[in-house]
Amino acid sequence: MTPTPSPPPAALLAAHIAALESGLLERAAAVRLVLLAALAGEHVLLIGPPGTAKSELARRLHGVFAGARYFERLLTRFSTPEELFGPLSLRALECDRYERLTDGFLPTAGIAFLDEVFNANSAILNALLTLLNEREFDNGSGRVPVPLISVVAATNEPPGDTALQAFHDRFLLRVPVAPVSDGAFEALLRLPLRTHALAPTPIDSAQRQAIAAAAARVALSDEALAACQALRRHLAERHIAVSDRRWRRWLGLMGTAAASEGRARLDVLDLWLVPYVMAAQPEDVAPLAHWFEAELLGAVPQPARWLTHAVEAFEQQLEIERNAQAGAASDDAAGKLALARAIGGGDRSDTSDPLLRLVSDQLEAAQRRHYSPVHLAARLAQVDEVAATARQGEMEAAAAAARLAAALHGRLWLPPGLAQRLNGAHAQTLATLRALLQRLGECRAGFAALPVDEQLPALAPPALDLAGAPA
Repeated sequence: MTPTPSPPPAALLAAHIAALESGLLERAAAVRLVLLAALAGEHVLLIGPPGTAKSELARRLHGVFAGARYFERLLTRFSTPEELFGPLSLRALECDRYERLTDGFLPTAGIAFLDEVFNANSAILNALLTLLNEREFDNGSGRVPVPLISVVAATNEPPGDTALQAFHDRFLLRVPVAPVSDGAFEALLRLPLRTHALAPTPIDSAQRQAIAAAAARVALSDEALAACQALRRHLAERHIAVSDRRWRRWLGLMGTAAASEGRARLDVLDLWLVPYVMAAQPEDVAPLAHWFEAELLGAVPQPARWLTHAVEAFEQQLEIERNAQAGAASDDAAGKLALARAIGGGDRSDTSDPLLRLVSDQLEAAQRRHYSPVHLAARLAQVDEVAATARQGEMEAAAAAARLAAALHGRLWLPPGLAQRLNGAHAQTLATLRALLQRLGECRAGFAALPVDEQLPALAPPALDLAGAPA
């Protein structure tokens, strides 16, 4: 019995990702998306200006798959079907058959790059629709299967013509590709003219079929289903229409990602693909990415406004109570303090005379208002109540950060920059909470150090207004 082929190991896929990405700055997402799409048998549309490595990425993708032929063409409004599908067979015409000689053209390619794809005329686009979706080509009176793995298409901008929407929908992934940022400009200039990455072992057809079989067995978890339902509602609110076919194909794409990572179930993190699958226009990508990070994962820095408000209220009250004067009864102490400073030459900071310093400190303390033990206990109790709530929030944030870090472990396809941003959001939230807790602890110490007078009436002060704090 022939052994069942296994999917390519994650280490091999990671090596292919590294080779594809070598020398391509800020292309981590695009690299992963084109390879993942090819493994899932899907097509990718790269949207961006010329000179952003779109064709280079397609050429490198060709080298990933064993035995795959490559085809590339720049389309214009003057392009003819012969340029893509091959010339007519003169011998077939002699026999009254309308057939093309397809060898070396798109119908025999495994990986294809079609630049400025929306410039093609309707004759080309209609033939491409069937070829992309059904993996078949109408040649003469019959349809023949094609070995196409994936088409990488490129355009400067998505089509505005509604007649092209059906063709546009054939590309499951739509990936904006921009010139390198200012931060990577120096690295761009210092790149060697040619970069050579060690080519890993190509992925053969048996391994691709094994991935497809494993992807079909990946289950949709309840949390992933709930996330998809939330996404559907969000898209409806933004008036983004998504076809049923796109939903189903996206599920297959997520299954391919999970299966190649050795997972049997989809989870919420698999929805990182949302911006590239569901965005109708490039300007929809960033808002959808924010929705995934903020609404779905809660992985954005939390400012803890309620705690900030509480800490600021305690700090202001502490300053008031520290500086409060004892009232008319302190007039005698104030006169003595003025006399002590006059004796010392008016320089409060002069510490050359320890006795003068001691007298000055005692007289200043005598001027300060004193508080009853009940007053201080009430202040400390309110601080402790807020601190307990804040520490609970800190524990929850730390647990969320740990869960996310564990979920991100072993993720092959999620771009490292996105993983870093998600982890960084939780780290920033924790840093904010811990800094506020430290300030709260300083407030507590300040209230505890206020002057106490056991003889004062045992009256508790009104609680500070901490509107906005959680109950």
